[in-house]
Amino acid sequence: MKYFIQTFGCQMNLADSERMAGVYQARGLAEAKFLEEADVLIINTCSVRQSAEDRVYGLGKKIEKIRRERDGFKVVLTGCVTGRALSDKSGEQLKDLKRKMPWVDEFLPIEEVGFETTPLRKDTQHAWVPISTGCNNYCTYCVVPYSRGREVSRPFEEIICEVEELARRGYKEATLLGQNVNSYGKDFSGAKFTTFPRLLEAVCKVAGIEKVRFLTSNPQDFSDDLIEVIAREPKVDRFIHLPIQSGDDTVLARMNRKYSTAHYKQLTDKIRSKISDVEFGTDVIVGFPGETKEQFENTVATFKEISFKVAYIGMYSPRPGTAAAKFFKDDVSKEEKKRRFHVLDQLVNKSGKKKPV
Repeated sequence: MKYFIQTFGCQMNLADSERMAGVYQARGLAEAKFLEEADVLIINTCSVRQSAEDRVYGLGKKIEKIRRERDGFKVVLTGCVTGRALSDKSGEQLKDLKRKMPWVDEFLPIEEVGFETTPLRKDTQHAWVPISTGCNNYCTYCVVPYSRGREVSRPFEEIICEVEELARRGYKEATLLGQNVNSYGKDFSGAKFTTFPRLLEAVCKVAGIEKVRFLTSNPQDFSDDLIEVIAREPKVDRFIHLPIQSGDDTVLARMNRKYSTAHYKQLTDKIRSKISDVEFGTDVIVGFPGETKEQFENTVATFKEISFKVAYIGMYSPRPGTAAAKFFKDDVSKEEKKRRFHVLDQLVNKSGKKKPV
């Protein structure tokens, strides 16, 4: 018996897929090199944008062809698309999903693949290390709190043990993963309480690990303590991914992002004053409901002032269940969203600057 995992989306999904591979290997299945060779297909989905979901739906014809040719072929759907549907108490989203994907045999909640599962990694130098899952921020555009639930921090000792084991196996680099790493530990209490700066510091002390990265941070709680740890720990990568989402305060407020552009600029200035060789990457959404051309130009001006090294630009699409989908009209045309995308893409990603490795 062989399995094949098709992964869509972010680094968190990649880390989840490594753990799913460990589960199926433990069950005695071998990894298939190609989908067509597999007895079980596991699709790890992303629902951050409609385009990510559409790529999953697009697998249908190929999968149905394999079904006709092979008896016993099984399809398991997991990840954020499944998580969002299963969290809908009315059951309507799951019914809709089954209607769109009749070729799926099992809808698996991602939380069933726990942190304690031993991941099967293909990279022998760098490892993704999840430190939390879920999110409590409820940005109006974001489906993560519905697809992955409330934020749950992984035990401090468990993370350090995993990093120490990685070092013993010859790994040199580790990236700590969370929807918002800055709030790590806030769900702990009493003697268990810890913070992300303390965790980052402890990971840097693991002998054999030479480079430590983290993804991703919310500007609203990027603390002075974290800046100090990064500044004094040479192992911490000097590229910081710090999503801004918009450079206009009115749009930020409608997004439920609890900071202003002034705060964001002050934060990046403070970090640069402490860490001279720091570089910033960011996420931004163009065409958010109600975003005027003038508000978009505020984002352009903000980007010019901050000088990002790379920007991951998303064109807004309504995500079912989110506040923006419920209460805001998607009133920016697809053509205008594309135009705004290209403006920022040319400004940052096509400017000839060296991208971070």
